[in-house]
Amino acid sequence: MSFFENIAKIMTKYWQVFLLQGVGYTLLLSAITVSCGAVLGMLLYLGRSARFKPLNWLVVAVVEVIRGTPMLLQLYFFYFLVPKILPFPVTEFGAVAVGLVINSACYVSEIFRSGIQAVDRGQTEAARSLGLNGRQTMLRIILPQAIKNILPALGNEFIMVVKDTSLASTFFVGELMTSYLKVKGNTYLTMECLTIVGVIYFVLTFLLSKLLGAFERRLKAHD
Repeated sequence: MSFFENIAKIMTKYWQVFLLQGVGYTLLLSAITVSCGAVLGMLLYLGRSARFKPLNWLVVAVVEVIRGTPMLLQLYFFYFLVPKILPFPVTEFGAVAVGLVINSACYVSEIFRSGIQAVDRGQTEAARSLGLNGRQTMLRIILPQAIKNILPALGNEFIMVVKDTSLASTFFVGELMTSYLKVKGNTYLTMECLTIVGVIYFVLTFLLSKLLGAFERRLKAHD
């Protein structure tokens, strides 16, 4: 049987495993990581910008440790640590999601920092001269301008996370690479299964990049 015939046979028999389960879990894990990572990343940025030095140093230390160690190592760490420190049961999916969220948050905090720092400092000085306090200046003046710099970068982070979820297959949480491992174990057709997964990843990231590009063009059109 030829290579392409094997691919057709696999997709006919296992399309639910690949398309429904694998893609579903991959997108769910990615959405959780980016949404929660964005919120936590903003909090990390605020902590890093705080005048309370111990908090500032703690946030910097956490960000540097996460950025300076491999993601797979971090996933192992959280996979074994999270169920022990939380008072309620945590699934493998939940423990891996926590690891991905914390990893993403540290990178997102740098996205927020660069986006906000890109806003002209004169905007802050003008707002303060008009009587706005620090919180009002951030919410009404700085963030609305910085968001145009931040959103495209967050979109790129989402695309990166879609690919990074493949590391979660180490813990068999159900995403695409886990689907590959399951089907490969049943069929012993390694290259065919890898090709299917590779095409699916490419289609997902390609579509997301095109949507991101259209969104960026729409933002520029409103400038």
